Amino acid sequence: MTPNAPLGSHLAATPAELFHLQKVARGEEQADLILRHARVLSLHTNEILERDILISGRFIAALTPWDHVQHAASEHDLHGSYVAPTFIDTHLHIEYSLLTPGEFARCVVPKGTGCVLADPNCIGNVLGAKAMDWAGTTGTPLRIFQQISSRIPRAPQLELGGATVTEAEQLERLAGSHAATVGESNPYAIDERAVRMYAQALASGRRNTGHTARVKDELLWAYAACGISDDHNAFNTGEVLDRIRLGLMITVMSGSMNDNVPLVFADVPAVSGGFRMFSFCADDRHVDDLHRVGHIDHHVRASIKQGVPVLEAYRMASLNAASYYRLDHLIGSVTPCHLADLLVLDDLATATPRLVYLDGKLVAENGRALFSNPDRCPASLYGTVKLPPDFSPEAFRVAATAAAGEIAVVRAMEMYDGYFKRAFEAELPVANGNIVADPAQDVAKIAVIDRHHLTDTRACGFVRGFGLKTGAIAATTNCENQNLVVLGTNDADMAAAANALRELGGGYVAIKDGKVLASLPLPVAGIMSDLPWEQVLEQSDAVDAAAHALGSTLNSPFMILAFVGLAGVPDYGLTEKGLIDSRTMSFIPVLVCCRCPQHAHQLTGLPA
Repeated sequence: MTPNAPLGSHLAATPAELFHLQKVARGEEQADLILRHARVLSLHTNEILERDILISGRFIAALTPWDHVQHAASEHDLHGSYVAPTFIDTHLHIEYSLLTPGEFARCVVPKGTGCVLADPNCIGNVLGAKAMDWAGTTGTPLRIFQQISSRIPRAPQLELGGATVTEAEQLERLAGSHAATVGESNPYAIDERAVRMYAQALASGRRNTGHTARVKDELLWAYAACGISDDHNAFNTGEVLDRIRLGLMITVMSGSMNDNVPLVFADVPAVSGGFRMFSFCADDRHVDDLHRVGHIDHHVRASIKQGVPVLEAYRMASLNAASYYRLDHLIGSVTPCHLADLLVLDDLATATPRLVYLDGKLVAENGRALFSNPDRCPASLYGTVKLPPDFSPEAFRVAATAAAGEIAVVRAMEMYDGYFKRAFEAELPVANGNIVADPAQDVAKIAVIDRHHLTDTRACGFVRGFGLKTGAIAATTNCENQNLVVLGTNDADMAAAANALRELGGGYVAIKDGKVLASLPLPVAGIMSDLPWEQVLEQSDAVDAAAHALGSTLNSPFMILAFVGLAGVPDYGLTEKGLIDSRTMSFIPVLVCCRCPQHAHQLTGLPA
C-alpha cells in the first residue's frame, strides 16, 4: 500500500521508460518484442486495425502498419489473430472464489482477466485491516485494485460481527495508489461516517461502489445523491435505464448465484444509447463456475450472444471499465504508453484467448497459466473459527407455546434471483414446544452462530428455496460477518454440521443422519482454501454433489447459503442476534403466533 498517492501511480511509467518508449516509436531503438500481423481492436474508434505492436519493457511503444519496422529483439507472428486489452472485473470478492489471490490468478488469468477491483470485506470481517491488505496483493501477474470496504462490521447495532476496521484505517487505505473505490454499501443504512468516506473518495478522484438492492424512486435517488457511482444489482431494462439516467455505471453481474447478462441485455436496442456505461463483474463466483463457465470472458460471450455488438462487448470488458474507474491511462486499450496487457484471440465471439500477456510478458497460453503462485498465507490467517465445544439439537430450538396438533406461524424468507429474499409467513409444525422444518413445504430451518468471539450468541429462522429433503449443510462464510450458518431439515443434523465445522476449522459440510457426506476445508480465515485451485475444484464439486444428494436443487447451494442472512438485501436478513427487516434495519420476531382457534391469523406473502 502506497499512502497518499494518486490512483495507479505505482504502475505509471518512469521518466526513463517514457524517454525510451518515444525512441522506440521513432525507430531509433529496438523494441523488446514485436507482435506481428495482429488485427488490433481499436476500442476508441470501434475499428479493427492491421497493426504490428511494438512492446518495450512493460509498455506498448507503438502500433505500426504491418512490417513497417524490420527488427526487434524478439518477434512473434500472430498471422492475423485478434489482439484486445485484457479484461477487467469491476466488482469482486476474491474470497468467495474459495481461493487465495494467487490461486485465483492462476485460475482466471488464462481466461483473459488482467485486473480486478476487489472488495476484501470478507477477510476484513474476520481479521481486520491488515488481512485486507494481504488480500489486496499477489506476487502473480494479476493486477488487484482495492475497493476499500465501506463498513466493518456493517451494522454493529445488529450483529456482534468479527473484527472491527476503524474509520481511520479505512481512510488511510483509501489514500493509497491501489485504492480504486470505496466498497459497496447498504442503501438502507447511509450515515455520517459513510458520507465522510464517500466525500474523501470523490475529492481524490475515486468512485464509490454501489449496491442498490434494486431499490427505486426516492431510495435510489438518495443513494445516487450521496455519491454512489455504480450498481451491480440492476436486473432488467427498466432498472438499467433508471440507473444510467442517474449517471451510474452498470457493472453487469454474473456470479455463482445468478447471471444477469441475458436479463440486462434482453432488449439491446433499448439500452444501446448507454453502452459506454456498462462494465462487467463477477461479484461472487466459486472456483467451479470460474473454471467451467468462465470469468469476464463469459460476460463477453454472453453479451455478444444477446446481440451486443462485438466491439462494444470488448469495450465493456476493458476500456469502459478503465475509463470510468480512472485507470485508462494505464490499462484498457491497445495504445502507446499503456501497459502491454494483451489478449491474442483467434475468434472474437468465443472470447477464448490463445495467449495472454501482462507487462509485456507471456503469462498464459491455451488456457494454462505459465506462472506459479509465490504467495504464502501467514500463520495469523489460521485458527479463526472459535465455537463452543459441543452443539446439541437444543441449540437450534425455536420455542413456541402450542398444544398438541397446533402449528406455528413464522416470518420466513424465500430465495429468488440469487440472493434476494421474499418475505412470507409459513405454517410450521410444533414438536415438544419447538418449531421444526417442513421439507414437504421446502421450508428449512436456518441458524447463524457467532464463530468469532466464543460466545453462545445465535439466532434461528426459516427459509424456502433450497429444496433439501433430508440432512443439513453448513458453512463458515455467512455474508457479511463470515459467521457459521447452518441450514437443515432437522435439528440433530444441524448440530452435527456445526460440530463438524468446528473440528474442520472452517469450510463447507454436508450431513445426513449425523454423518459427514462431504466437506470442503477452508482454513484461511475460515473462508478460503490454501490448496491449488485444481484441488479446491475437486472438493467443491464433491460437497456440492452431496448437497444435491440431500435434495438441493440450487446450482450453488453453499454460495446462496452464505447470503440468506445478508441484511443489505431485502426483504429480511438474519444475524447471530436475530431476524432483521432490511428496510427498517431493525429486529423483528420470527414467531407470529400459534395457529389455533383463539389466534385466528391471516397469512400474508406466499401461499404455504
